[in-house]
Amino acid sequence: MNGLSTNKKLGVFVLAMMNVAVVMSLRGIPMIAKTGLPMIFFLLFSVLVFLIPVSLISAELATGWYNKGGGVYQWVKEAFGDRCGFLAIWLQWMQNVIWFPTVLAFAAGALGYLFLQPTLVNSNVFTFFMIIIIYWVATLVNLRGLKLAGKVTTSLVIIGTIIPAILIIVLGVLWIAMGNPIEFLKTSHSIIPDFSNFGNISFLAGIVLLFAGMEVSAAHVREVRNPRKDYPKAILLSVLIIFVLFLIGSIALAAAVPADVINLDSGLMQGFKVLLNNFGIGILLPFIGLLVACGAVGGVIAWIAGPSKGVCHTAEFGDIPPIMSKRNKAGVQINLLIIQGLIVTALASLFLIIPSVNDAFFILTILTAVPYLIMYLMLFATGVKLRYSHPEVERAYKVPGGNAGMWLLSGVGTGGILFAIVFALFPPAQLPHFMSQGVYVALIIGVTAAIILAALIINYKKKPGWTVKTVED
Repeated sequence: MNGLSTNKKLGVFVLAMMNVAVVMSLRGIPMIAKTGLPMIFFLLFSVLVFLIPVSLISAELATGWYNKGGGVYQWVKEAFGDRCGFLAIWLQWMQNVIWFPTVLAFAAGALGYLFLQPTLVNSNVFTFFMIIIIYWVATLVNLRGLKLAGKVTTSLVIIGTIIPAILIIVLGVLWIAMGNPIEFLKTSHSIIPDFSNFGNISFLAGIVLLFAGMEVSAAHVREVRNPRKDYPKAILLSVLIIFVLFLIGSIALAAAVPADVINLDSGLMQGFKVLLNNFGIGILLPFIGLLVACGAVGGVIAWIAGPSKGVCHTAEFGDIPPIMSKRNKAGVQINLLIIQGLIVTALASLFLIIPSVNDAFFILTILTAVPYLIMYLMLFATGVKLRYSHPEVERAYKVPGGNAGMWLLSGVGTGGILFAIVFALFPPAQLPHFMSQGVYVALIIGVTAAIILAALIINYKKKPGWTVKTVED
C-alpha cells in the first residue's frame, strides 16, 4: 500500500510543521531585516504571489503523478517532454549547488563569534576555508549513507535552528517592550519600498527564494487524511507560521541593529550580540554562535544528497551519462557528489576574489535565485498544461476553481516571479560598494545562460545506451 495506513495519516498540524521545516531558514533573517520597514511588503509579496501558488499547484501535481517518481522532473516531463523535464531538475540541482556557499558563509559568520574573533566575521580567507572544510566533511557524512546523514541532520537542525529562532524572537520582543530605540524606524517610514530607485528592491528575488521548497513537501499530500480539505488548511497554517517567524525574527534584528551595518552572512549574530549584551548575558554569544553554525551545517547535510539524487534518477531514462549515475556501496551517487563538491569549491573562491564578504554573499544569493525562479516558471506552466493534456489523471487534491482557478494561480505566480527577476538585475542600494550594473547584469545573465546551456548540451548528446536501471534507497 502506498503511503501511510489509515490510522497513521498526517494531520493538518503535522503536515504544516513539515512544511515549515523544509522552507524556514535563519539565514534569511539578515537579508529581510536589511530592507527596513519595507520588509513587511517583501514578506507579503513573497507569500501571496509565490509561496501560496507554488504550494497549491505542487500539491495537485504531486497527487496526480506520485506513482511515476514525482517531483519537478516527472511533472514537467509529462507536460513538455524529456528535454524540459531534465532542464527543470537540472535548474533545481544547480540552484542547490550555488546555495551551499551562501549557507556555509552564514555558518562561518557564526563560527567567527564562537572563536571570539570579530575580525574573522569579515575575513574572506576565513569564510572561504570554512566553506570548503565544512562542505567536504558534510559530503563524507553523506557518502556513508542516508541513515547516518539523517541522524546527524536531525540533531543539528533541532539545536541550531529552532532554539536560536525562539531566542532571537524573545530577546527582540523584550528589547522593544522595554522601550529601547527601534533602529529601522529611524530610516524607514513606509512599508512600501521606493520604486523610483530599483536598487531599493533588488533584494526581492533573494527574499522570494527564501520561501522556496514547498514543492518538496507536496509529495506527502497523499498521506493526508482528507487532501481536499486538510491540505489547504495545512498550507495556510504553515504559511502563517513561516510569515510570522520571518517577520518577528527580522523585526527583532532590525530593531537592535541599524540596517546599514547588518551583514548578510553574520547579521543574525550581530543581533544576538547587541541583544545579549543589553540584558547582561553576552557570555552566551559564543554558545549561540555554535548553535547557529550547527543549524546551518545540518541543513547542508540534509540537502547535499537530495537534489543530486533527483538528477541521478534521470539516469533511468537515459538523460545523463552513466558515469554521473555511479553509486557507492551505500547507494549514494558518489560521482555526482564529487562533481557537486568541485563546483562548490570553485564558487567559494568568489569570497577570495570579491573584496567584501557581504557582496560575495549577495552575488551567490542572486545567482541561486534566478535559475531556481526559472524552474518555478516551468512549474506554473506545467500546472496549466497538464489540466488540458491529462484531464483524466486522478488528483487527490486539485486547485479550486477549475481551469480558471489554475490559470489565475499560475498567472499570479508567474507575474510575481517575472517581477522579482527583473528587479534582481539591479545592484542593491543597501550594498553601496557593489560592482557596476553592467558587470552585475552580465554576471547574472552569463551564469544563468551557462547553467541552461549545460543542461541542453547534455540532453542533446544523450544516447540510448545511457539508460541505467538504479536501485533506489
